[in-house]
Amino acid sequence: MPTASEDQDSIRQREYRTAFRELHEKGCFVIPNPWDAGSARYLQHLGFPALATTSSGAAFSLGRPDEDRAVPRDVMLAHIAEIAGAAGVPVNADFKSGYAREPAAVAANVRRCIKTGVAGLSIEDSTEDPEAPLFEFTLAVKRIRAAREAIDKSRTGVLLTARAECYLVGTPEPLAEAIRRLQAYSEAGADVLYAPGPRTKEDIRAIVEAVHPKPVNALMIAGTGLKVSDFAEIGVRRISVGSALARCAWGGFLRAAREIATQGTFDAFNDAPAAAELNEFFRKDANSDIL
Repeated sequence: MPTASEDQDSIRQREYRTAFRELHEKGCFVIPNPWDAGSARYLQHLGFPALATTSSGAAFSLGRPDEDRAVPRDVMLAHIAEIAGAAGVPVNADFKSGYAREPAAVAANVRRCIKTGVAGLSIEDSTEDPEAPLFEFTLAVKRIRAAREAIDKSRTGVLLTARAECYLVGTPEPLAEAIRRLQAYSEAGADVLYAPGPRTKEDIRAIVEAVHPKPVNALMIAGTGLKVSDFAEIGVRRISVGSALARCAWGGFLRAAREIATQGTFDAFNDAPAAAELNEFFRKDANSDIL
């Protein structure tokens, strides 16, 4: 028999999954990517309606590269569960390529990811093999279909995002191939379509129009001059930032550490928030009714 705590967790997860789906029905929202429990809590505090994990940010915090062999499935699942448990809003899992090649194994791993309490998860078509960086088209579609079937059988309503990594792996004519794949992934049951990499309005608009009416996720990992309002005008539903926030944090750390190592000075510390400020935030946050 489930405990009262387990019942409460189940109720909360259902509420988050419903809310997450509703976010994709209209408008445009930013879903930033925390890399640990503290950053998740602060982003939630700022009012973002949902969060997403970042495999890169998780890997860097563990002192490892963002590769499946460096951060294996169970380590990433533990990280995803930590973020989902810490956040007071729906969480989407960056679940890489599903940590498997064959569709049946992808489905089994998707079932494991659902158990972390996420409201959504993404499956990409990158192989991490430089000789063949994308899964063959037919296999890639079968993998998304397997993920869809696993979610449907779970009866959880977890949102499935399918990613076409064409831009990131250097595919010739990435826009055309991304559209071809995303349209097929949509037919295979993906709820949200995502091709990280394009930076022009024209390419992003072409993707949005090609998969309409399915919602599209856009990635912003560097300043391009585009604003949230620009993405909304194009028709993008969701904007994620990948590893960008984690890299910003690393940027501050690297500047301060290098200054000490090379100059013997500590001026970079002047830009850091006071410990009292952070203590006050986390003290109040820990006493909130979300945790």
